[in-house]
Amino acid sequence: MSEIQKRILIVDDDDEIRELLEFDVAQSGYFVDTARDGMEGLNKALNNTYDLILLDVMMPKMNGFDVCRNIRQAKLAIPILMLTAKGTIDDKTEGFDCGADDYLVKPFDVQEVLLRIRVLLRRNNMEEEKNSLSDEILSAGDLTISPETLEAVIVNKKVKLTPTEFEILYCLMQHFNNPVTLATLLDEVWGYDSNEDVRMLRVHVGGLRNKIEPDAKNPKYLHTVTNVGYKLTPFAEV
Repeated sequence: MSEIQKRILIVDDDDEIRELLEFDVAQSGYFVDTARDGMEGLNKALNNTYDLILLDVMMPKMNGFDVCRNIRQAKLAIPILMLTAKGTIDDKTEGFDCGADDYLVKPFDVQEVLLRIRVLLRRNNMEEEKNSLSDEILSAGDLTISPETLEAVIVNKKVKLTPTEFEILYCLMQHFNNPVTLATLLDEVWGYDSNEDVRMLRVHVGGLRNKIEPDAKNPKYLHTVTNVGYKLTPFAEV
């Protein structure tokens, strides 16, 4: 390969699903490592370098939510795609609150998994490219964002963002004071526009508000624009 081979960790206690994913992901040109339970997955994630993690939820020794939470507490910004039979909106909300970047419900189509992998890896590549740009907006009003650390500073308060939260905030920052449509956010953050993922976007926006807003229920910065999408107002209204 002309570029460095991406490394993906698959964590799933179901032998059939894990082996299916291992084969198809490897066939797509990625280096694949696997783990059979949550504890093994967490140990590998903390002690090795991966570009992405595919993470089941219901596993022995440690469930996927706790694995994800521990990875984020360790300040690892690696993209995490959860694959699980737990598909209610509450389950997805818990996954995103733990720091997951994307969420697919079993049974899934392997081609959909590969699409989500490409989107998440493309996003990480874009983060690296941002460091060399000179016309991007990284600071406005009360808000400053850092691509290198995936952090935001709000009136001298520093908060750690997940990769997805950062991408949403970055996109809104480039259009601050102007409405950004849901379709634009889905396309710029995930690389495609899918109506069924609007709820996923809203969950991430809720998590972002919890981090950057003094009062998430009465936002000063990240506003909902009815029938359109969202607008970032970096200068909080007094």
